[in-house]
Amino acid sequence: MRTPYALLLSLLLSAALAVLGPPPRAAAAENGEWAVYPAATALGGRPYFYLSADPGTTLTDRVTVTNKTAAPLTFLLYGADAYNTERDGGFAVRTRHERQTGAGAWIRPARDRVTVPPRSAVTVPYTLTVPADAEPGDHPGALVALDERIERGGGAVALGVQRAVGARVYLRVGGPAVPALAVEDVTLDQDRPLLPGTRAGSAVVSYTLHNRGNVTLHPRVALKARGLFGRTLLSRDLDRIPAELLPRQKIRLTAPWGGSPQLDRGELTLTATAEGVRETGRVSFLAVPWLPLAVLLTGAAGAAALRIRRRRAAGKAPGTARST
Repeated sequence: MRTPYALLLSLLLSAALAVLGPPPRAAAAENGEWAVYPAATALGGRPYFYLSADPGTTLTDRVTVTNKTAAPLTFLLYGADAYNTERDGGFAVRTRHERQTGAGAWIRPARDRVTVPPRSAVTVPYTLTVPADAEPGDHPGALVALDERIERGGGAVALGVQRAVGARVYLRVGGPAVPALAVEDVTLDQDRPLLPGTRAGSAVVSYTLHNRGNVTLHPRVALKARGLFGRTLLSRDLDRIPAELLPRQKIRLTAPWGGSPQLDRGELTLTATAEGVRETGRVSFLAVPWLPLAVLLTGAAGAAALRIRRRRAAGKAPGTARST
């Protein structure tokens, strides 16, 4: 039951639950005070749960929670679905109060509340029951240990913070694996000086990576821009791409383009590759120094208007002879 205080559930899932770049090295998920990891012979010996099951089957395993502090800690254990964050595509999990529809709904710890003595560990069995109608493919999630304590902030508005650590669950349900990827909504936001040459131009490329399939992908993205007559203006591999793009997830990403053209016309292409799939997204661009162009057009229009007035005035001048 929620308290009347504002509750901010901060899922501090360590480097093992929110990363960009390469996957983390084999280590338990921890925050310095407690750790959560698959039961194994040594801490972090099995960093994640890698599970495979057919629809309608039940798996059993064990999760270990280690208390590294000098006082006992009590945790709520629950399963959670995983997703990619909108901000940077990092690996994150649903909170305990959110609706779980995949692995998070199928995980059942033998105990949903556990107290761990100081500098000790407790291992809890759990079951994972895959529904008979479960879709094939990957269903990522986590087994989360949520600290029961609510840290309350000061000030006029009380703010409660709970912390949690989770061990990743990589579950693959038997059936056809369908990798599919899309590059969508490519846009280019240009920033050019009013007067060409007074400073360098820049631009920001925005795009959406969409995993349309049922398996986790590890994407790479290349950016290429061509100008008039096919000249290559830019060609590079992008960084800050999420290490994992989970099934049915989409994320919005950006990439800077320093030194973008101030006078050119061309096309920008983003090419994403992952696990045997390759897709592209494109956007055309026009780089024109609008201020000088506007001044030039205004001057040309003024000169044309002046010539017209002179011709009309010359046609109305007195003493003009007409032939008959």
